[in-house]
Amino acid sequence: MINVRQSLRGGDSRVDINMGPLVDMVFLLLIFFVVTTSFVKETGIEVNRSTAATAEVMDRGNIMIGVNTEGDVYFEGKRIDVRSVRALVERALAEDPESGVVIVADKESQTGAVVETMDQCRLAGASNVSLAARRETEE
Repeated sequence: MINVRQSLRGGDSRVDINMGPLVDMVFLLLIFFVVTTSFVKETGIEVNRSTAATAEVMDRGNIMIGVNTEGDVYFEGKRIDVRSVRALVERALAEDPESGVVIVADKESQTGAVVETMDQCRLAGASNVSLAARRETEE
């Protein structure tokens, strides 16, 4: 607290810097940046995507599902059964109903596994299901 008598007499001219509000602001900025950061979700496997002349870049965050050459299905880095795709996609769509599903399939993968995965996504209520591909110029 400021002592008025001492300040009028020209006495103690000590200045204190209060660090409390500075620390509060730093924590508020940290919380703001953590909340607004979008994290990239990957399928968890490396695949050789097919090339397509009509491939487009998707801007929105999507639900990524991977299918490898053996027909194994991966979601967020974990190998899952094809029958559990429906429940996982339903849960992800409940969090963000606007997101679409992108199936990242290896070009040597079995067509039956990819079609079955797409079918499970459609049964979960996903209206936008697409396959990931590389543009011909990206090779």
